Amino acid sequence: MKITLITLVVLSSLSISAVAENYKAGDLIIRGGVTMVSPDSDKSVIYLGGEDSTMSLTVDDNSQIGLNFVYFYDNNWAIELLAATPFTHDVTIQDKNAVLGVDGEKLAEVSQLPPTLSALYYFDTGSKFKPYVGAGINYTIFFDEEFESAPESLGLTDLDLDGSFGLSFQVGADYQIDDKWHINASARYISIESEAKFNVAGNSIGQANIAVDPMVYSIMLGYKF
Repeated sequence: MKITLITLVVLSSLSISAVAENYKAGDLIIRGGVTMVSPDSDKSVIYLGGEDSTMSLTVDDNSQIGLNFVYFYDNNWAIELLAATPFTHDVTIQDKNAVLGVDGEKLAEVSQLPPTLSALYYFDTGSKFKPYVGAGINYTIFFDEEFESAPESLGLTDLDLDGSFGLSFQVGADYQIDDKWHINASARYISIESEAKFNVAGNSIGQANIAVDPMVYSIMLGYKF
């Protein structure tokens, strides 16, 4: 009986230590799941001919399939690449003074990709729960910028958003299911600012500095190689 109990204790401890073992140099993790980009709710002022038009813009949330690649240099330090399928955001115009008479209308649709490269630091917990913090750099690519038909009928054309470099900061955690699989959750802030340019009645006088500055939330399933 004592031998059986000792055996169970030893096997249990081995099982727990295997599940809760730390990451090590050379480990590669691939994750997939859902990522939501939630832009800053602050409004971006629209300028016409360099003057404040009293109109402004807001950008809505969007969720897509998120991908994540992590490579460990040692037990604590790793490098991570965040990728995703393209995010598409509705851009809404606020026109309280009826400059164009389109208050609350969907002005445009914009797609973007925000690949982000980060350095991560994992804390030693000796458990299945493995929290980390990270910081990195982001480059956001905007494309497929299109005005809706109503704004186009008012003479708004040729919308173009510049790409954006910015810093990223995050917190996250893995929870190990077994020695290969884990669940990951993370929240990060990304500094994204873009200058939007467009034509009004054929003249290149429209401009808005859009501070997207989103929070990016991810829930993913990961596998360690």
